Amino acid sequence: MIPIRDANPGISRPVITWLIIVAAAFVFFFVQPHGERAALEFDVHHAAIPCELSSARLLDQGDLSGCSPIPRPPPLYPDKNLWGSVFVSMFLHATPWHLIGNLWVLWIFGNNVEDAFGKPGYVLFYLTSGVAATAAFVASNPSALTPLIGASGAIAGVMGAYLVLYPRARVVSVFPILFFLPIALPASIFLVFWFVGQFFVGATGIAWQAHVGGFLFGVAVATLMRPTLLRRVRRGRIAARR
Repeated sequence: MIPIRDANPGISRPVITWLIIVAAAFVFFFVQPHGERAALEFDVHHAAIPCELSSARLLDQGDLSGCSPIPRPPPLYPDKNLWGSVFVSMFLHATPWHLIGNLWVLWIFGNNVEDAFGKPGYVLFYLTSGVAATAAFVASNPSALTPLIGASGAIAGVMGAYLVLYPRARVVSVFPILFFLPIALPASIFLVFWFVGQFFVGATGIAWQAHVGGFLFGVAVATLMRPTLLRRVRRGRIAARR
């Protein structure tokens, strides 16, 4: 399913969502190199790598043939910020389509979740969703040497929160199998369908564990905070009518 829009007007300007979109686009077009070799070197230098995070050390020469249990200093990139790479990864993307797909989904679901959490709370929630998504991927692939890049884990957290907070909101989607016929579905159906689908995309190279981890984190946080978040939404809607 490809989401087109949701029938759930926002209350305030989604400034944080806009800033995340602009930041990710800026990094992709003006910071990341786009030659295959240069891009890989950049990602290894700056992005989160499971082998590094699970061993709490930077990659070295001994890891080039596989994640080594024995460190052999010096590191390949001694100036790399190991834990900061988790946050850097959330703003890196592999291709224009990877970037557009992630930011389009954030555009659809982010504004309403931002309304619920408030600006500072939404920043914290978005970043911690990304951390949870990375942790889920590292736990599943502790020896992996492939850099983990993309905002999809954090955005999956946003989608999980949306499911809890706005399950009846309509999401207009198209199904390629139905010749792109638009269909309005409750968010609960769309998002559960999306979540289940993550378990079937592993062969495509997608970091589905990160998606699952981020989504479940978003569901858990929004469930625990649901009364508070919905009160903020109700107050915002009342204020917007005045």
